[in-house]
Amino acid sequence: MSTKPSDAPKTAATSGEGTNVGDVMPGAEVLVKCMEREGVELIFAYPGGASMPMHQALTKSQQIRTVLPRHEQGGSFAAEGYARATGKAGVCMGTSGPGATNMVTSIADAYLDSTPLVVITGQVPTFMIGRGAFQETDFFGVTLPIVKHSYLVTDSNEIPRIVKEAFHIAQSGRPGPVVIDMPKDVQERATKLWFAEKVELKGYNPKRVLDEAAIEEAVAMIMKAERPVIYCGGGIISGEASGALLEFMERTGIPATSTLMGVGGFPETHPLSIKWLGMHGSVAANNAANEADLLLALGVRFDDRVTGKVEKFCEHGTIIHVDIDNAEINKNKLVRLPIVADIGEALKRVNELLEKAGWTRKTSGWPQYGAWREQVDAWKRDQPMTYEEEPGRIAPQWVIEKLYEVTKGDIFMTTGVGQHQMWAAQWFHFDKPRRLITSLGLGSMGYGLPASLGVKCAFPETEVVNIDGDGSFLMNVQELATAIAENIPIKCIILNNQHLGMVVQWEDLKYKSNRAHTFLGKLHAPTDIYPDYVKMCESFEVPCERIFLKEDVVPAIERMLASKTAYVLDVMVPYTEHVLPMIPGGMTYKDIITKPIRNADGTKGFGDIKVATAL
Repeated sequence: MSTKPSDAPKTAATSGEGTNVGDVMPGAEVLVKCMEREGVELIFAYPGGASMPMHQALTKSQQIRTVLPRHEQGGSFAAEGYARATGKAGVCMGTSGPGATNMVTSIADAYLDSTPLVVITGQVPTFMIGRGAFQETDFFGVTLPIVKHSYLVTDSNEIPRIVKEAFHIAQSGRPGPVVIDMPKDVQERATKLWFAEKVELKGYNPKRVLDEAAIEEAVAMIMKAERPVIYCGGGIISGEASGALLEFMERTGIPATSTLMGVGGFPETHPLSIKWLGMHGSVAANNAANEADLLLALGVRFDDRVTGKVEKFCEHGTIIHVDIDNAEINKNKLVRLPIVADIGEALKRVNELLEKAGWTRKTSGWPQYGAWREQVDAWKRDQPMTYEEEPGRIAPQWVIEKLYEVTKGDIFMTTGVGQHQMWAAQWFHFDKPRRLITSLGLGSMGYGLPASLGVKCAFPETEVVNIDGDGSFLMNVQELATAIAENIPIKCIILNNQHLGMVVQWEDLKYKSNRAHTFLGKLHAPTDIYPDYVKMCESFEVPCERIFLKEDVVPAIERMLASKTAYVLDVMVPYTEHVLPMIPGGMTYKDIITKPIRNADGTKGFGDIKVATAL
């Protein structure tokens, strides 16, 4: 049902002191009242001509904090960070034309990483749409392939319904982004306030009825298996199923690995953990997933960065795939038993059936699959992640290890995209969900700094540290101004190698180390450190220090964490370092590279290793 002006009690204040259902106000104010009704407390919004009425309405809100980013992409990434950390929809706003298109990357990122996001954009007045007006862009059409749903609002009376639906769609089922495009005249047109109480959308029913027969079949397969492995992804996080997953692990004694999206879905320090798998995952995780006789794929999509050559992934094993989105079933990998279900409900029912069968929960000494666990533990013991340290240089992996030791793991971590992202995930240990927040499906550089702002706004009492590379950091460096102006004390560690490190690694692998525009410094003065982040941060009034020596790392991390304001730590690391282990693109777990290979001149490289054409 909906509470419309005609039948609403005129005496009941429903949206702030002095505001009643049925009051007449501009559409922009109705929008804000409806967002308040949805529990919105934070919006990242950059104003422009077509969105001014909405900004004026936001100034009247006593509930919603409006944070002004310094670029729309920064604001939308910040909203993503908030969403990933809280599980609630992040909200961002921009004006028409370039303001809207600046948010396209974040919308695509949210779509691929299943992040709940509501993006509100100003639009030219309705009578100008299609006429090529100043700053007009068909944002509905531009974003159509990368959203769960889009709205072009043409009637101000429909704003309450649209807002209610938008938040419902963004946050239900498999989460994702929703766009609300608001023409300026719709924002300004007076209308009566009302609230939509219920969403009824034909063709959209994210709730799944649990298939009891399929669950029982899955339990029977689990009991008969000899070499089972759990392979879990972002669905465990977005489905709030980490507790049920841990119970399942401890009832069965089944080793667990995750995708990068699933990091924190189970405690990585748990004895059954084999951390994450895929291109740069652990040897134990890749071996176990591929040599399992039963692979329990929970909330995953069999991404190419996980599977490598997909037809060879778990080639001889039986696969059970549980996912909320039926579009993912058999899309990339054919499976024996597909179950379209809410992952939390499915695991809860599996645990109930296991309890009934006498499989009690333990923290050690599981009677099932003993020989298989011994094999997995042997892989963990004999082939751990390692790295070589070069005399006089700071190993980037060592920086992450020290950060973990100093913080005891109790931080939120955001990252940019590149080598630093992989090292952060490899050498930090995440025991809680929603603590690693990074761009994965899209792999968007520039994500880490703005995302950390959204996380810190959501959890001001917990340290938020952004691990970045010098290339990725520079892409949204302007958001340091937001951190200071809005008093958001995020911390950043730049692993600065003066190169696009991950592309350099691929140049070493495929192109005999020929450098094709991957050096980020000054070509005429390659020994200079450029840009000078210490001077740059000084202009933003952000404390920053640069370190070159290993013995300076821990004291510098401690100073960074003690800062009451935003802080940047610029750590100079060698560009010759590779992220290992590594499964070259299009190859299998048997082709994994675990140690640096020396070129003829003694430098780190990949020798004569042959790789598939695909990255």
